Amino acid sequence: MSKLTQQKEKFQKQAPRQDVHLEMEIGDTIGEYKVANPRMTTRNVNAFYGKKQAILNVSLDIAKNEVISMIGPSGCGKSTFIRCLNRMNDTIETCRIEGEIKLDGVDIYESSYDVVPLRAQVGMVFQKPNPFPKSIYDNVAYGPKLHGLATDKTDLDEIVHTSLERAGLLSEVKDRFEEPGTSLSGGQQQRLCIARTIAVNPEVILMDEPCSALDPIATAKIEDLIEQLRQNFSICIVTHSMQQAARVSQRTAYFHLGYLVEVGETSTIFTNPKHKLTEEYITGRFG
Repeated sequence: MSKLTQQKEKFQKQAPRQDVHLEMEIGDTIGEYKVANPRMTTRNVNAFYGKKQAILNVSLDIAKNEVISMIGPSGCGKSTFIRCLNRMNDTIETCRIEGEIKLDGVDIYESSYDVVPLRAQVGMVFQKPNPFPKSIYDNVAYGPKLHGLATDKTDLDEIVHTSLERAGLLSEVKDRFEEPGTSLSGGQQQRLCIARTIAVNPEVILMDEPCSALDPIATAKIEDLIEQLRQNFSICIVTHSMQQAARVSQRTAYFHLGYLVEVGETSTIFTNPKHKLTEEYITGRFG
């Protein structure tokens, strides 16, 4: 049994109040979770799947025009956390969220908050490319049609062309608009999904391991695209690649067993982390 597995089982057997010491220890070294003029803020977020708690008292700001990477071992709460940011966890019957999550100062978990426009404002790109069973054109046009963003065919054409161009895909598909989105390569499909996401002009883009199923060349194209998109959007990316986090993000957050252990400038996290847990993960001692 690995050291990490033993540690995880130890914490799972403990009652919630027995985790206080670890929480206080982490809290002393968490660094600056606040940023000036944040796009999104989260405070004391807890997530539960039935009786199992997946996230414990996470507080973190998402800055405008930044890429923030979420790193940590499998099952530490990274994906659960970003799914809280656009209420994707609402689709899981056993999932319950506590705490405060605000977009532009408005609590997105207020009972009157409409999740349909929320998921346009906070778009998501998944681990596996998931183009709709539609043409390339209709994949990108779907969101603008749904949200009434185009007044006529000319407007819609402009949105589709601009979105594909921003996703670095227009030159590759400009003569293939009527072909199925599923006819594209894996890397192209992922960029099509990104084009579909930005077509509704979101404020935040969530990416859950967007390159894990791609080859190195396709991965490099997605990473270049992320840097370009940062000029207009805030981006949260979950990744298991330390190299990718170092290349694409300005800040990095390290999660461990549901806790946000440490967050700070990416260069600092990778060269001079404050917490031993972060250092051990970065250096490959576990995870």
